[in-house]
Amino acid sequence: MAPGWRKHENVMHASRHNGGSAFRRTVGGQLDVASLGTILGVWAHPDDDIFLSAGLMAAAVRNGQRVVDVTATRGEGGSMDEERWPPGSMGEVRTGELLRSLELLGVQEHRFLEGPVDIDMETPLDEAGAAQVRAIVEQVQPDTILTFGPDGMTGHEAHKDVSRWATDAFEAVGRPGSRLCYATQKPAFVREVVPQLERFNIFKPGSPPETAEDELAIDFVCDEALLALKTKSLEAHESQIEGLLEVFGEEGLQRFLRDESYRDSGRRPGGEA
Repeated sequence: MAPGWRKHENVMHASRHNGGSAFRRTVGGQLDVASLGTILGVWAHPDDDIFLSAGLMAAAVRNGQRVVDVTATRGEGGSMDEERWPPGSMGEVRTGELLRSLELLGVQEHRFLEGPVDIDMETPLDEAGAAQVRAIVEQVQPDTILTFGPDGMTGHEAHKDVSRWATDAFEAVGRPGSRLCYATQKPAFVREVVPQLERFNIFKPGSPPETAEDELAIDFVCDEALLALKTKSLEAHESQIEGLLEVFGEEGLQRFLRDESYRDSGRRPGGEA
């Protein structure tokens, strides 16, 4: 096992799907998560993965699929309250929050990259992460990679960096038939939810990206059980979620946690080049 991997025993591996085509849907029209095969998530900070893919990860784990989660930094720059959460402690605090969160979801394989450090929304990450992401893609050979698009979802430079690293790795060593999907939002989210979040300075001007529902590669809607689990896993990130909970409450928060949306990157894996 490569250095840095956190892995529990008894991880089940799903069989490979025939990549390249649209992901399957159930009779009711919901995404068939099993059609994503082995999933690799590549993210910048603790909680990126939870906001954007907790439901998908939990559903895949429930199916017995392999889910590998990668976080570039330990969220060192993410203090929302410097008196309660001293900046010097944030890396340790947010590491613990993420590991507890993933345990709730049943995700058994996680890795923090070595080198990249979170500073602020404007500062790029250490490029040492690029080679590590490529090595992980080459080792795991996922059927589906989930990550940010080049827009970075919120416009955060670190998000843009991990998107580029994941895209470059996919195009260099991705398995033939595999898919690279970029996180996006539906028009209703941009119209109804984003204005409510302005006070938190989550989204830089021009973000988040918006994709029509009929153009989504992955349009996953958490059922009530998954939504409750996703909410609980997000609440494990106490240092990050306090303000949102105070303003919206759990029920209000769930209104914009239910959907997990991705567009196809339009890129081809290295094995098909």
